[in-house]
Amino acid sequence: MKKSLLALAVFGAFAGVASAQSSVTAYGIVDMGITRELGGVGGGVTKLANGVQSGSRLGFKGTEDLGGGLKAMFQLETGIAADTGGFSQGGLAFGRQSWVGLNGGFGTVSLGRQYNPLFSALDEVDPFGTGLAGSSTNLFITGATRVNNSLKYVAPEMGGITAEAIYGFGEVAGNTAASRTMGGSVGYSNGPIIGKLVYERVTNATDTNTTKLTQGTFSYNFNVATLALGYGKTKDDATVNADSMLVGVTVPFGASAVMASYIRRNDKSSLNQDAKQYAVGYTYALSKRTNLYSSYARINNENGAFYTVGDATSAGSGDKALNVGIRHKF
Repeated sequence: MKKSLLALAVFGAFAGVASAQSSVTAYGIVDMGITRELGGVGGGVTKLANGVQSGSRLGFKGTEDLGGGLKAMFQLETGIAADTGGFSQGGLAFGRQSWVGLNGGFGTVSLGRQYNPLFSALDEVDPFGTGLAGSSTNLFITGATRVNNSLKYVAPEMGGITAEAIYGFGEVAGNTAASRTMGGSVGYSNGPIIGKLVYERVTNATDTNTTKLTQGTFSYNFNVATLALGYGKTKDDATVNADSMLVGVTVPFGASAVMASYIRRNDKSSLNQDAKQYAVGYTYALSKRTNLYSSYARINNENGAFYTVGDATSAGSGDKALNVGIRHKF
């Protein structure tokens, strides 16, 4: 009886919130596929994979009009391991996004766990959307996908010009630089053109090494196909010195789309551990919210490098992978 009363009380509380906050929207993605990975240290593996094209998730977002053109905004998004019923992002309750902020004529200021501008720029132009076997993140270094304890500013768009900046507080006592992230981007988005330049600095927890990341991305939609280009450079105070280059294309026709990309990672350290990735993919839209997908990618590692073919959720275990699956958005 007590359990029933508690369940009714919880349901009533949620119902009250839903009725009072009409601007709150619930949304999500469930993505499941079958992946065959080859070339790993322990041999090949076939698995039922969660979040191959896009990470499975459940989220809530909303706005409140405060008057005078000012709005309060928030977003809470949890990653779901749909294959086991657990949570992604290390089991964090809202590991994908959790932030609150204000929006107005000045732009948007938000605070919390938020997407890194470096990752967002690459995701915007990658033909595989940083998912499927062809994900550009297999060979591009984008730092942390999300930045904890961050303050983010997005300027209002002016004539297609965009800009944003992020500052992640390190929160290390006695050292404001330790564990700190600083970054920003400027871009242009108008009609068929998308372009962005991004710079980021990430300092380790002991303030003994700083990684500097520079990235440029560009895409042009010719209607019959979209061309994507990307370049990223990573250098730290220790041994990392590498750059990555991407050339990709997306060809839509009817409910279908074909994607392909080539990525070259050039290791400029003494190890010279270069790598090349070749990828192809196909999607078919069953409706506006549901699509089927398939993709294949292979990485040619050189001089002892061991980069693996992952997807939107997994880092993968081998230098070759094939995915087939289904994604549903709600």
